[in-house]
Amino acid sequence: MEEFWRESGPLSMEPAEVVLTYRQPAGPEPEPVTLCYQRPLPAGMIFPAEAAGVCPPLSPGKKRSRRWKWLAAMLAVLLIIALLAALGVGIWYVGRYGFRLPGNVRDFPGTEDGVPPRGSFYWEFEQTEEDTSITIPSYPTGGDARLILSPAGDLPVLTLKEVYDKVTPSVVAVLGQQQLYGSVGTGIIFSQDGYILTNCHVIAGCSRCKVWVTDIHGVDAEYEARVVGYDEDADLAVLKIEAEDLPAAEFGVSDDLQVGDPVYAIGNPLGVELRNTLTNGIISAINRDVDVDGVTMTLLQTTAALNSGNSGGPLINQYGQVIGVNTIKMMSEYDTIEGLGFAIPSSLAHRWINELIEFGKIQPQPVLGVTISRIPETMPDGRLGLLIDDVIPGLSADRAGILPGDYLTAFCGEDITGYQQLLNLRRDLRVGDQVPVQVWRDGEYRDCTMLMMAE
Repeated sequence: MEEFWRESGPLSMEPAEVVLTYRQPAGPEPEPVTLCYQRPLPAGMIFPAEAAGVCPPLSPGKKRSRRWKWLAAMLAVLLIIALLAALGVGIWYVGRYGFRLPGNVRDFPGTEDGVPPRGSFYWEFEQTEEDTSITIPSYPTGGDARLILSPAGDLPVLTLKEVYDKVTPSVVAVLGQQQLYGSVGTGIIFSQDGYILTNCHVIAGCSRCKVWVTDIHGVDAEYEARVVGYDEDADLAVLKIEAEDLPAAEFGVSDDLQVGDPVYAIGNPLGVELRNTLTNGIISAINRDVDVDGVTMTLLQTTAALNSGNSGGPLINQYGQVIGVNTIKMMSEYDTIEGLGFAIPSSLAHRWINELIEFGKIQPQPVLGVTISRIPETMPDGRLGLLIDDVIPGLSADRAGILPGDYLTAFCGEDITGYQQLLNLRRDLRVGDQVPVQVWRDGEYRDCTMLMMAE
């Protein structure tokens, strides 16, 4: 059989003529042969490979199957990419915010994306309202009660149980009532006739205040409290309840503390359910200057556990004396911070509390008007002195004739041996006091009088 083909278009070919030649075989009569002619396929169904005779035509079903496999593979790749992207975002979020919902993430203004940098912190207060005005009914000032500090002297060191039994009767719960909220803090009874010390921020924004006093049998007595005086910068407030023969706490001298001394705290952490909880620790630092909302406070640093509700409670030494008023703790939304509590030293608060009782507010503090070196230097005769670097015009030192370059060797009748000693002496002075001062200048001592002026 021979076949002849002709081109019928660019993509197809069709037979032009078929010539069959038969040869008569020997033998019986041959069977008849039937020839049939089949029309060529339409041009749209013929492919180049078929036309050239390279491969058989692909059925439409097989072609669709290969196309769907390709689409499925592309979708799988896109799904894997989306899952990897979601995983990356999740890892980034947990690394920055931890396992918290976006609405619970604290906003830190001034930082990129509102996220605090490593080591950022804030101070924990119980106060929740922006309005800090105190409208609690007031109590007349000028009472006879005074806070008295007693040196430890030869007092015996007490056990934990002895400390708790001695101090806890003097620890009270302070409950402030605000317009929509309530606050819970701690207070310290320091006079038998009902004067109570606490933090100012415990009652900030409150219109009423109640005090719960727990007796030795665990029975609570509730009293309506009035405000004698308070100061926001010092974070101190004095309350008064109508009661007699209350167990007053003994206050010690915080200036006698040293780093490493054991201390204890009693308060109402997280509310009244856990009131009069005792925790212990050590003094971590003395006279620590910290900035709290733009106010520099000189505080005791302790490892004793403090939580919301402990504010206003006592920090106690090993002799069972109150040597500080617990006020704040360091917190962070980004790092875990433990063992960083702070208390107002009793030696610093002593004068302020008595001024709140007498005047209802803290009186102006006297200043020396100098910038002074913290490192004492030895004079030619062996005495110590502090170098005066600068004198502020118009203030106490300037009016007394003290000059930059002088060495302060005596103040208020005492030889000066250190910077902290000078601060302690100034702390007991009032505006208007005249103080004898001695300085070393040009090889000789000069005596003068310094008139204490307001800050």
